[in-house]
Amino acid sequence: MDIIILVCKDRYYHSGMKRAAAKHLIERYFCQLTEGCGNGACTNELCASCLGFQPLDHNAAAIRALELYKMNAKLCGRHSAAFPDNSSAKETHPTLLGDQVHYLTEEKVYEILSICEGKKDYSPLIRVIGRIFSNADGLVQSFRKDKEQHPNTKEQHPNTKEQHPNTKEQRKTHQANDEDKDEDDKERTTAMEQESEASASMEGATGSTENRLGPVEVSVDIEAVRRVYDRLLSNEKMESAFLNALVYLTPNVELDLTYLDVYDTNPDYLNIFIIVMENSSLHSPEYLEMAMPLFCKCMSKLPLPALAKLTRLWSQYSVEHIRRMMETFQQLITYTVISNEYDSDSLVNDDECVVAAAKCLKLVFYANVLGGDLDTGHNEEEEPASESSELTLQELLGEERSNKKGPRVDPLEKELGVRTLDCRRPLIPFEEFVNEPLNDVLEMDKDFTFFKVDSESKFSFQSCPFILNACTKSLGLYYDNRISMYSERRITALYSLVQGQQLNPYLRLKVRRDHIIDDALVRLEMIAMENPADLRKQLFVEFEGEQGVDEGGVSKEFFQLVLEEMFNPDIGMFTYDESTKLFWYNPSSLENEAQFTLIGIILGLAIYNNCILDVHFPMVVYRKLMGKKGTYLDLTDSHPVLYQSLRELLEYEGDVEEDMMITFQISQTDLFGDPITYDLKENGDKIPVNADNRKEFVSLYSDYILNKSVERQFKAFRRGFQMVTNESPLKCLFRPEEVELLICGSRNLDFQALEETTEYDGGYSKDCRIIKDFWETVHSFGEEDKRLFLQFTTGTDRAPVGGLGKLKMIIAKNGPDTDRLPTSHTCFNALLLPEYDSKEKLKERLLKAITYAKGFGML
Repeated sequence: MDIIILVCKDRYYHSGMKRAAAKHLIERYFCQLTEGCGNGACTNELCASCLGFQPLDHNAAAIRALELYKMNAKLCGRHSAAFPDNSSAKETHPTLLGDQVHYLTEEKVYEILSICEGKKDYSPLIRVIGRIFSNADGLVQSFRKDKEQHPNTKEQHPNTKEQHPNTKEQRKTHQANDEDKDEDDKERTTAMEQESEASASMEGATGSTENRLGPVEVSVDIEAVRRVYDRLLSNEKMESAFLNALVYLTPNVELDLTYLDVYDTNPDYLNIFIIVMENSSLHSPEYLEMAMPLFCKCMSKLPLPALAKLTRLWSQYSVEHIRRMMETFQQLITYTVISNEYDSDSLVNDDECVVAAAKCLKLVFYANVLGGDLDTGHNEEEEPASESSELTLQELLGEERSNKKGPRVDPLEKELGVRTLDCRRPLIPFEEFVNEPLNDVLEMDKDFTFFKVDSESKFSFQSCPFILNACTKSLGLYYDNRISMYSERRITALYSLVQGQQLNPYLRLKVRRDHIIDDALVRLEMIAMENPADLRKQLFVEFEGEQGVDEGGVSKEFFQLVLEEMFNPDIGMFTYDESTKLFWYNPSSLENEAQFTLIGIILGLAIYNNCILDVHFPMVVYRKLMGKKGTYLDLTDSHPVLYQSLRELLEYEGDVEEDMMITFQISQTDLFGDPITYDLKENGDKIPVNADNRKEFVSLYSDYILNKSVERQFKAFRRGFQMVTNESPLKCLFRPEEVELLICGSRNLDFQALEETTEYDGGYSKDCRIIKDFWETVHSFGEEDKRLFLQFTTGTDRAPVGGLGKLKMIIAKNGPDTDRLPTSHTCFNALLLPEYDSKEKLKERLLKAITYAKGFGML
């Protein structure tokens, strides 16, 4: 401030006025514009304490101060302690005024506060807070953990005034010590960081989750900062001081981060963001409107190592602190989105505030992951992707595949060495990071273009997939699929021109109904061997001897028939658990690997062609598809009986060896019911399980059941799945539970949404009596009957991504009143409903149809 005033002063001073007097007046105007007079009822429109005053940054305030000086504008009363101009005031507050206070400590804040409370005048403290919290250097040096500088910090507590030096002699001594230490503060900065004990300052760190990265050392005393905020923010007169200071602070910090390598030269610069984020009022409307947009923009400009360090630090915070930060950024995004209008010309991607807040929310998201239950090991070994024979042509055409080098990795994720997939249970559920208002205004086609091109000039929210819901992300995957399909068509057309071969822009399958598995297997296996890229073409299925054009319905029927046959227990590829109603790989299956590869291809094609399948796998299958091995915890839904037995073994308090009498050799039955044994360790039958090695036994047993025993089957299954999805952004956008949602749909059924989107044909309309009776009947069904109805009509008892409103069911008239049952075409989501003459008959016929329907309920 002094530099600005001194530079400008030489231009505008009246020739007859003394320099000292002019400087003093300009400073008073400047302080009045930036910090106010401290009077909450101030009516001076030129004072920051006046209600409705628009905050100014330092440069604007300096210029305005000069203008007010020239105009001889109104100054708040000289009696105000915020603008002292006599020696008696300085004697009263020797440590509070002028430039003596260069940084704050917890003790210094409480000392000033106690004096202000005694005089019922908080303006001195407001001024000090405004000056320090608006100055980057002052804030960096504040609230240090140096024990010599801040003795007995933990013992002192703000509840009693006696804990702080209140006498004039004590304050003078305290001030002298502070001034002496300030001279060599910069020299001790590095030493203080090295000597700091981060674990001692993490009072809010969660005790239930062990941070595997070790304590993060920072030089700021976070406990002290929290205590200071708790004490001061309880006084509403202080809130505006912190708000105004943050508004003035952020432009200078942004310039430092943009043009100067401040973090590289001084890692303690991160203290600014640590201290500011401890302010529990950041989510208030005043902050969201004026301060947080600028502050988020500053934070997003931190270098990657600083972002990673901040993330690691926050991961050690309690759930309450992490949730508060998450809600702050979420509210900023929501507040900004609902306050603006976006369209194809004005994209939310161009809103700097929303983009910066999303980037900051990413830090909280990864802190939430790091602080949760992590499993960074147990990774599946992935096979190299098959190369397409068309690559050479693409290279000649200058069209390298965008994801040829593998799925993209988020730089912060790489820096932290952790993936979302590694977190089994985050501190805060992942769903709470989704921002629905943002999803509503996002132009996904444009956002996908930014994501695919990976342009530095345009931000894509798919680089922050945690903020998007599954429906929005599936739309991005849909665009990726369609673009890939169109690309394959174009490449095929060019290839046919070069080679003189017949054009084949689609993935065409011609199968016989009674040999559907053999025909599909042979055709898809040939495609996979010759050119896997053909699997990414749009699928068209033709049943031999049947006429019809595949517009999606025939493909859906093909998927359903293939799965119905391959999941048939009589074939023996999978085992079925009646209690869980889930399938698992049969380790004794006699089918060759090609059969399992076919199922993997089918699942990949279903995603690629936007088709919901009626498959029922435990979640561990999708975790394994995404790259994680199954562990003991995955047995909960895949093998619940075994999980319960192993859990009882782990919790058993008696003599495990004597009472259990089990060894590291296990036995199972094969496909024909014959017992087979397997040694979990060499000579396992001679190694008894006891209290010391039972955890190892449980780990090896789980690994065998979920991984080793089905290794051959699952590798073939995954190979087929990756043939189709390897080049898509599936892995970087979706979590395992979301992949299941893509393939199988949602179990949350909203039949009201289904009614609103259903179309009618054959003479029916939504106002017909029979249609009204039909929906009243369906809405009266229990949960199980509703699922049976959905299974009967669509081939699956789940809703597509986005809910039943995305299903677009058709109800068509199927003749007058009759005793015939309703029928359905599951491939078209079509229900053929006779016009029954009574509601009772309609309900009776419909229940009988959905209850006794066989298989997929198809005609």
